[in-house]
This record gives sequence, structure tokens and C-alpha cells, in this order.
Amino acid sequence: IQQTVVLLPRSPSASKTYLPIPVDHLEEEYRLRSADDGKLFREEYNSLPGGNAQGTYEEANKEDNKEKNRYPNILPCECTFCSIGNRFSFDSCRDLTASCMRGYTEKNKFIAAQGPKEDTVADFWRMIWEQKVATVVMLTNLKERKEDKCFQYWPDQGCWTYGNVRVAVEDFTVLVDYTIRKFCVQYQSTDVAKTTRLVTQLHFTSWPDFGVPFSPIGMLKFLKKVKAVNPAFSGPIVVHCSAGVGRTGTFIVIDAMIDMMHAEQKVDVSGFVSKIREQRSQLIQTDMQYSFIYQALLEYYLYGDTELDVSSLEGHLHKLHNTFATGDRVGLEEEFKKLTNMRIMKENMRTGNLPANMKKNRVLFYFLITFCICTDYYIATQGPLQHTVEDFWRMVWEWKCHSIVMLTEVQEREQDKCCQYWPIENSVTYGDYTVELKGDTLCDTFSLRDLVLTFTPEKQTRVIRHFHFHGWPEIGIPAEGKGMIDIIASVQRQQQQSGNHPIVVHCSAGAGRTGTFIALSNILERVKAEGLLDVFQTVKSLRMQRPHMVQTVEQYDFCYRVVQDFVDIFSDYANFK
Repeated sequence: IQQTVVLLPRSPSASKTYLPIPVDHLEEEYRLRSADDGKLFREEYNSLPGGNAQGTYEEANKEDNKEKNRYPNILPCECTFCSIGNRFSFDSCRDLTASCMRGYTEKNKFIAAQGPKEDTVADFWRMIWEQKVATVVMLTNLKERKEDKCFQYWPDQGCWTYGNVRVAVEDFTVLVDYTIRKFCVQYQSTDVAKTTRLVTQLHFTSWPDFGVPFSPIGMLKFLKKVKAVNPAFSGPIVVHCSAGVGRTGTFIVIDAMIDMMHAEQKVDVSGFVSKIREQRSQLIQTDMQYSFIYQALLEYYLYGDTELDVSSLEGHLHKLHNTFATGDRVGLEEEFKKLTNMRIMKENMRTGNLPANMKKNRVLFYFLITFCICTDYYIATQGPLQHTVEDFWRMVWEWKCHSIVMLTEVQEREQDKCCQYWPIENSVTYGDYTVELKGDTLCDTFSLRDLVLTFTPEKQTRVIRHFHFHGWPEIGIPAEGKGMIDIIASVQRQQQQSGNHPIVVHCSAGAGRTGTFIALSNILERVKAEGLLDVFQTVKSLRMQRPHMVQTVEQYDFCYRVVQDFVDIFSDYANFK
């Protein structure tokens, strides 16, 4: 039985014209459309033409081809099949439900395709070869909600031949939101010289099964990477999800509207979607995807590109600390103030809090009385009080944590800041949980304690490593960054050995020091993986989940300074890239 794509019924709205929006009106227009649970977004989306390309679907509907269409109600029409030279290439595209798509100005910038099926993989690679494609953008996972969304059309290692195309894996890099795979591709034919080409696949893995990503930041960084990777004189970029209409259309529209924003200082989402639906019907499947496009454009307009290469960090810091340098007032306080005035409305992040998406977010906040889930990687919490210690250990047990990071002293400035929830020697019991001290080592700036946690009703035990940082005063920041670099490295080593379960992080209130530690962990992870950092967006994404993460401009500056210390310590670029 073939799967079908659910096509939303359209309310026949009066034919209302939506004019292009000047960028300086974008925020207000976004706010108006978002009101009343996105009522005006739905109206605008439902007023769009469904899109009937001016041509026929005869080729796609032939008996030989029907089985090759993943979704029988999403078909390409002949007028948009990819062309080779001056003729239409029915052979290379008809089995793939692939359509040539315009960008902002370029006529055939993209090929929008369905995710290949097992019996269309050879056609898919032949299309890539014939169209001189250098970049493939994949926006679905192979399986979602236990359903096959796309056949794995590449080898995990070594090489494999699909029809006449030999594909060899050159390299791959797994990052937080996406994976980059590089393939050496060769056409096997007796009458063609054995030339090889590099094809890069960028696979965005953070688009949840339902809805849209929690925030557009990851998608904007991904789009920037796609633009950087694609060579200037290559063929079109292949973009596919499963059906090649929803996420694929969303990606293509964001790309075109950012280009339009730069060229004309305005955006025309409604007009552009109407145009490209003439090339491929049903592009953008839900009003949520439609409003996500606006959200991404507003994010880009308000905050721009704040990502830095580590090589430019020193110059950026100099600019931040010299507020009036070259007459451009981009001081540290200005950058931090943008965070405190953060304007993207939280109700529009609602999809991130759907049960299906909770496990995908990066940070979970636990308040021992109520909690809201936001990741499977960190649990940010307040320091336990005398009457919440059992709750604290229950949380550690139930979330299968193996690492606890403590960033406060038990007492600071003669005030209790956190209950001592571990024994000084031997063991101590809190309700159903017994904690035993197995070892206590003092490193340069932190104590390392090995604890054994026992859940007494089932007599099950787990080893917990407790990292207690000593160099962070309640007011202010650590004297230098090296201690923070050391503890983060030590926690990450422990994570690799214990299986990457969530890390519990706490100070006293679970916001300022806790947020700074989590931000730095994420920033340094990315510096090591890619040689890139984005302090602003890292802190902003934490604050969207809890407003006071990284509380002061001093803590914000400390994030930059620690990265600079890290770069200075590992000044040989190869050490960490």
C-alpha cells in the first residue's frame, strides 16, 4: 500500500492580495499574524493557490512509473522536469517526482525531489550525475514515527554502485543539527572517460516528526553552510525530504527570501510561494511551516549572522571591548542588550514543547516541584534544599545521569546556598536512595567525587561522578578560563565513558553560573568540531527556554574570554579542529 501525503483542506478565502513587506515592518507584521494563535498566518496560507503547474502529469502516471512515486498524490509535471541541454530529461527525472525550481533570481537553482525509494536510487544518482549536481540537501530522517521516509541511498563506508554510478564515501562529520557526508562519484561507462566528481550531502537531522524546529537558528546556520559548500559553477542543488514538498519548499522559500531581503530590503513570501507552486504543487504543507518561514526571516533580520570563525575571534573581541571603535557602536553591552530585549514571541516556539519534540531539545530545566523538558543532554536545576534532596536523587536516578556538575559552595558569604547532598565519608540515606562516597580527589580548581547511588527498593546501584567547581564566586566570574576548560573537558571524557546520559548542572538558583557552564560546554564543543562559535545565539537559545540563563554582561563576556583562552592554549589550529 502506497503512503499518501495528507493535503490540508483549503478554506476558500476571498482572493486577498498580500503585498511584499519592507524589512523594517517585518517584526510588526509577524506580531500581527501571530496573534490569536496564528489566525492571520492561517488565513494567508489558506489563500495561496494550491498550484497546478501548466503541463501534464502523463509521464508520472504511467503504469511503469506509478510504483516509483513515493506518494501518488505528489507528482511532478512534465513542464518542470530537469532539462539537459535544450531537451527535457524525462528519463532522469520522471521516476523521482523531481522538479526544477527557481531561486530568488536564478531560474533552475534547485531540484526538488522526493526521498528516493529502493527502486529509484539508481535514477536518483543518474540525475545527480547528468545535472552536474555538487550538493544534496536532505531534510528528513530515514525513518520517522516508525515509517520509512527515505531509502538510504548512500553507503555507510567504502563504495557502492547504483546503476551506472559508483559512489564512494570520502568523509563525514556529525554535528548537532546536521551531518555532512562527502562522496566521490564516478559514472561507469565504456564510452565515457572515468572522471570523478565530489558530491556533498548536507543532512539536516533536527527537523521534528511533527511541526517545525523549535527555533529557526539551526536551519539558518544549515542554510549558510549549504551556500558556503555549493561550488559557484555547479548544477542545481538537489533538495529533498520525503515527499519533496513540505520541508523542501520551506527550505527553498527561506533561501530565496533571504536573497530578496539583501537585494530589495523587502520580502514577498506569499508571492514567491504562489510562483513556485506553478512549478511544483503543494509546496509548503502546513500553516506552521508557512509561519516558520516568517519566523526564520525575522530572526535573520533582527540578529543577522553572529557566527565567527575562531581566527576572527580576537578582532571581534577587540571591537566588543572598544565600544566606539570606527564609529560603530557594537559594544559588548549592546550585544548583551539585544539578548535582554529578545523579541521573538515564545508562543511561536510552541512546537518545541510538543511531547514528540521534547527529547530533541538541548536543555531540561528541573525545579523539583514543577519542571519543563527542553533536552536529553543537560538538566539545569537549582541547588537542592534540605527537604528536596530525595527528589534531587530521584531525578538523577530516573534520568539515568552519571555526571553532576556543582558550581556553588554549600555556603557563600555566610549564607546557605545548597544543601550538602552527599556524605563526607561512608554513606547517607535519603528516602529510597542511599549515597556512598567511594573517592574524593582535589584537582586544580575542582573536586572529583566518585559516588555510588543505590535505589534501595530494587537494590540497584549506579556510579555517579560529582564535579565540584571551586573557583566561581557568587558575584563575579572565575579569575581565569583554564579551570573552566579543564572541568568541561573532564565532564566530556566522563560522558564518553559512561554513555552520554544527561548531565545534571546546578549552582544555587540554577540560572547564572549554570547557564554560563552549559553555554560554554556547547560553544567549546562546536569550536572543537568546526572551528566556529556563536556566543550570541548559544546564549539566546538557552534564554528562550529559561530567561535568566547567563545572567550578567560579565558572565556573557566570560564566555568569549574562555574561548579565547582555549584558542591560546591550543594555538595550533589542528589541535582542536
